[in-house]
Amino acid sequence: MQSIRKNPMYFYLLILTLCATGGLQAWRTLFDNFAVHVIGLDGNHIGIIQSIREVPGFLALLVVYALLFIKEHRLASLAVLILGIGVALTGLFPSFYGLIFTTLMMSFGFHYFETVNQSLTLQYFPKEIAPLVFGRLRSLASACNIAVGVFFLIFSPYLSFVSLYLSFGLVIILTALWLSTTNPTRVDLPVQRKEMVVRKEYWLFYILTFLAGARRQIFIAFAVFLLVKKFNFSVQEIAGLFLLNNFVNYFLSPYIGRCIVQFGERKVLSTEYAALIIIFCGYALVEDKYIAGLLYILDHIFFNFAIAIKTFFQKIADPADIAPSMAVGFTINHVAAVFLPALGGLLWLIDYRIPFVGGALFSLLSLIAVQFIPGQLQKK
Repeated sequence: MQSIRKNPMYFYLLILTLCATGGLQAWRTLFDNFAVHVIGLDGNHIGIIQSIREVPGFLALLVVYALLFIKEHRLASLAVLILGIGVALTGLFPSFYGLIFTTLMMSFGFHYFETVNQSLTLQYFPKEIAPLVFGRLRSLASACNIAVGVFFLIFSPYLSFVSLYLSFGLVIILTALWLSTTNPTRVDLPVQRKEMVVRKEYWLFYILTFLAGARRQIFIAFAVFLLVKKFNFSVQEIAGLFLLNNFVNYFLSPYIGRCIVQFGERKVLSTEYAALIIIFCGYALVEDKYIAGLLYILDHIFFNFAIAIKTFFQKIADPADIAPSMAVGFTINHVAAVFLPALGGLLWLIDYRIPFVGGALFSLLSLIAVQFIPGQLQKK
């Protein structure tokens, strides 16, 4: 890890990652209680907002064209700046349409940062190191989220939603402005193609990315909503759950990176998908508040295994395809995300179990698809 820390890009991406994940964590911690108890929204409204939130991810392929005008590392800091503005403004617009507006701004920032974050990580760190970097960044992001959770546990009873959103948003804005003045790049790396790249050789990466996006959106849109709506979790309880969740991930994320290096992507992803089938079925069947919270923690742990999809792609990709392929991959990841939360919100009104059964089905399809990884690696 010492050689990794000496890389200027590592520090640059680390600080931006802390801002992006911390800001998203704050937004997510407050979102369901803000939506339910301040604005008075129901499941169908939540589904619509969550679907709209994924539109920027669907449009991530536009990153390829943005790179014609702005350098990739500059786009990363700009995206985090936009995220911070979206978070800061959220509490100032307590209405359905106001929440749509601020959600879109926050989401554009987050998704565009994540696109270039993954691209820069795969470009600046070799194949045997990249899983360790992804794991370390996730670990430290979890540590940041622990700090966010502690903040909410201590101060949320005394501060308004407006103050909470503003406090996090302003910190992110100032940090992004500072990083925009630095330059961590190197000139000896392969020049990235400035066009959309879709190759038949990458078909398995596309399928795994699509299924991961569909499955993940069900979790993001409805897991915490289930805890608030069915089990009456408060802001403090949600913050405490996130705190415990990130504490566990702080220690496990580096280990996941080492497991990818040691055991390979197929075994790691197979473990993830088999576990998620059980977890999604659990969401549909659970009646105990604490078991539901445990399922959420387990779900988030296994989500970290998904970095193996990116490291698998790094092993089969042309080095010049990484930036445009990450953009295309993000769009594919969000194809289902644009409509699934809204559809899930309507299905929730029929029976809240239906979206989670769908998540179990997507996990099963992913488990089948991942068995093709060894054959793809042999062709490289």
